[in-house]
Amino acid sequence: MKVSDILHVKGSTLYTITPEEPLADALRTMAGLDIGSLVVMNHGELAGILTFREVIQAVVRNGGTIGTTVVHSVMDDFPLTCTPETELDEVRRMMLQRHARYLPVMNQRTLMGVISFYDVAKAVVDSQDFENRMLKAYIRDWPVEDTEAAKAG
Repeated sequence: MKVSDILHVKGSTLYTITPEEPLADALRTMAGLDIGSLVVMNHGELAGILTFREVIQAVVRNGGTIGTTVVHSVMDDFPLTCTPETELDEVRRMMLQRHARYLPVMNQRTLMGVISFYDVAKAVVDSQDFENRMLKAYIRDWPVEDTEAAKAG
């Protein structure tokens, strides 16, 4: 399974913000949309990612407030990325190594979407459920003559 399979199911809705925007605006967007990350774009180029991890760290650094903080001062400006062709096993390894919960998906310089650790886990569970159903159907429909021949032999 590849990242493109997840994006196909998930859809193509993208939520972005610019580096100069106030962190308060980013938080309103994240809370209003119930999302855990925003991709930071600058003049059509990936500039970074803002996740709840960076937000919490900023709030702690600022003594519990965000004040006039802007996105570029707290964002991860070197986010881990993948491509639509990246295999799911590789994505899982990458996310676990870097403790990344969100990965922008890039096709060269074009943002294709964002996948989350939840999206990856859901894809794995769905794939395993499908495989289990197919195996159970195969066992249930096992040819009788093969079973009888095996008992006789």
